[in-house]
Amino acid sequence: MPQVMEFKLPDLGEGLTEAEIVRWLVAVGDVVAIDQPVVEVETAKAMVEVPCPYGGVVTARFGEEGTELPVGAPLITVAVGASSLPEAPAAQAAEAEGSGNVPRPLIGYGEDHSRPARRRRVRPVTAAVSAPVVVAPIAPAAPVVSAGPVPVISPLVRKLAKDGGVDLRALKGSGPEGLILRADVEAALAALRAPEPAPAAPVAPAVAAQGERIPLKGVRGAVAEKLSRSRREIPDATCWVDADATELMAARAAMNAVGGPKISVLALLARICTAALAKYPELNSTVDLAAKEIVRLPSVHLGFAAQTERGLVVPVVRDAQHRNPESLSAEFARLTEIARAGKLAPADLTGGTFTLNNYGVFGVDGSTPIINHPEAAMLGVGRIIDKPWVHEGQLAVRKVVQLSLTFDHRVCDGGTAGGFLRYVADCVESPAVLLRSL
Repeated sequence: MPQVMEFKLPDLGEGLTEAEIVRWLVAVGDVVAIDQPVVEVETAKAMVEVPCPYGGVVTARFGEEGTELPVGAPLITVAVGASSLPEAPAAQAAEAEGSGNVPRPLIGYGEDHSRPARRRRVRPVTAAVSAPVVVAPIAPAAPVVSAGPVPVISPLVRKLAKDGGVDLRALKGSGPEGLILRADVEAALAALRAPEPAPAAPVAPAVAAQGERIPLKGVRGAVAEKLSRSRREIPDATCWVDADATELMAARAAMNAVGGPKISVLALLARICTAALAKYPELNSTVDLAAKEIVRLPSVHLGFAAQTERGLVVPVVRDAQHRNPESLSAEFARLTEIARAGKLAPADLTGGTFTLNNYGVFGVDGSTPIINHPEAAMLGVGRIIDKPWVHEGQLAVRKVVQLSLTFDHRVCDGGTAGGFLRYVADCVESPAVLLRSL
């Protein structure tokens, strides 16, 4: 008899707590094999195809496309058994070992028991909405008018009350034994003549801002959270310098003229960055707020900004300090292609220690970018264009680029940041300077 197994949304790593269903890859009634992708989800890091650890017939799917599910929520149920999907003898033997009902770790993902899955808050739903109860306002009690004689001695007080329309029987005198005095009548007249308070203007209900509403979720939501956190926590500062990139462009042309894979300008700038970080390791660090310590990191995991249809992403090149320009160029091309296809894994987007931002591709010269939290610095590169420049004492047209460095002022002072940026500019202007550190 087949056994129905429930497959829940697994922990996709890197602290992710939820994912949005983008596309179902199977339907109810389909036969699936072990580790076959059954759904494509979008996390705050990337698009991921989730494989199912069971083989059998899909009996139910939980959630429509566009639904956001927390980690640990049911995804599908699969009927596992002889009548659902025949398995190879080796696979059946493997299933027979152990309990057999414990889900296997997904291929490409580990298990994380360090935190419980986030639970959704469920709003209670009432069966019926009772009609509002209208309470009639209670009229103020009318003053008790005595039928006996009115304690007034002065005829002037009586005439003042009569002319003003004041009922003396309704007044309580302030004189001896309740005697009504002129002051009592005048106070009553003042009360009658006082203007009634204007009714309070009704408070208009808050009107939501008009326009298109775009949910802050997925990649856009993750970017918003990270940038906001960077602004809250990091006291950043920016310095910049113009550099003559004519020699760098000539060196690149010479490299590409000898054949082989083409070297990109970004790869040359990345190699300059890793050399500069070796001289100024303060900028390849992070701040541990809990321990109140600056942590200098031994490896350079270089992030670079890449614009895709899904927004801005920052893939990471691991151990960039060990790569030459040719290797860096190939890795940049590989990660950019995967990013534009929306297939970057969470591990490709995390763990960076320094970011290189080439905003010159957008046709702009300068920028003061926000640091990619929890990193300590970011180098920005503007467009390389022909400009008048004094070269060897003569005015000439040279290829000029603006470089900017945004850094965390907690990890270093302006002298260190300026030294880093000046070294980068020197290498751009005279690539031979870089040969000293190779």
